[in-house]
Amino acid sequence: MYCRVGCGACCIAPTISSPIPGMPDGKPAGVRCVQLDEDNCCRLFGDPKRPTVCRTFDYDHAVCGDSREEALTILEDLERHTETPS
Repeated sequence: MYCRVGCGACCIAPTISSPIPGMPDGKPAGVRCVQLDEDNCCRLFGDPKRPTVCRTFDYDHAVCGDSREEALTILEDLERHTETPS
């Protein structure tokens, strides 16, 4: 299976703690990455500046579900259940 073009759920739902061009402190969960374009595609795809966590994320039905909406729900749920207490 392949990543759904225009989904962008993995660029919105999870926390990304490593620096991203335009977001030097990473991004919190639920915040749209500044590198996600208006079509929900990564502007850094294939660029070595793309964070390692983003480059290594791979489509998996268990995480991405059957639709963008389902992917957002699954990823938000995973984020809530794995966040470190403050």
